[in-house]
Amino acid sequence: MTLRQIYKLAIELGIKNDLRSREEVEKKLARIKKEYERLDKKEKSFFDEERLVNPYMDSRIHFDSGKKIKKIMAGIDIDAAELLIAKELGVDAVIAHHPVGKGLSYLDDVMHLQADVLAQYGVPINIAESLMRTRIEEVSRSVNPINHFKPTMAAENLKMNFINVHTPADNMVATFLKKLIEKNQPEYVDEILTILEEVPEYAEAKRQGVGPTLFSGNKNNRTGKIVVTEITGGTEGSPKLYEKMSQAGIGTIISMHQSEEHRKEAEKAHINAVIAGHISSDSIGMNLFLDELEKRGIEIIPCSGLIRYSRIGKK
Repeated sequence: MTLRQIYKLAIELGIKNDLRSREEVEKKLARIKKEYERLDKKEKSFFDEERLVNPYMDSRIHFDSGKKIKKIMAGIDIDAAELLIAKELGVDAVIAHHPVGKGLSYLDDVMHLQADVLAQYGVPINIAESLMRTRIEEVSRSVNPINHFKPTMAAENLKMNFINVHTPADNMVATFLKKLIEKNQPEYVDEILTILEEVPEYAEAKRQGVGPTLFSGNKNNRTGKIVVTEITGGTEGSPKLYEKMSQAGIGTIISMHQSEEHRKEAEKAHINAVIAGHISSDSIGMNLFLDELEKRGIEIIPCSGLIRYSRIGKK
């Protein structure tokens, strides 16, 4: 496979596993295209045309030599150190999960996904969009001063093929967890923790001391309606959304991670907050994607915190 083919596969799998319908994702791309067509020549020169075909702008190709890819190194956070290790190991490409370069500068762009998903669970779309807009603006300001292109320039200097796959992988773990919960139908919160601990990546995280845990609520509480709204969509949404979730009948959320401010608001809204784990959840999403590459004959070397577990040939 070429790096471009790997990237296209990631985007397609992201759309396939999006908690929204394919039609909804394509409708948003069509809306962006119309906006682009209305721009004048100067405005179009600044427009990133990748937005016309990629609904997950936090996932990008950062350096592509055009060569065939047979062996990759994949990890959660990739910087110059990992790229140097990859060069030493003689791999053909490096795949990061967390965004860098243009992917990081567009992190806020994918957060609109969260409002769409919350609307599916009963939060009025006008409220979800209004509260998410404030948070999106906050995230945009927070990533603004970062040295976005430090790792991508290292890849260019090393001539190392480099991409990152963020929201597509997060979509894959979100769908994985949604199906897992729907299949097991837990009635009590502690049952969710037990179910999660049976997933290999979460089991390994527990051995590492960072397994699934409860941030808000009580293990003996009944779950009520369970949602996985805080697994994909860039990063944490607005803490003010918990009250609206509670009003929509949501009893339990499953998150990758949660700030103290968010935890307090969830507790105030009487919502059980199950924290599956950040790096372990990222590992599941990446593993589901990497399995597709392994099926296509690509050798994978894990690094940078990735808990590699292949599901090929396993039920």
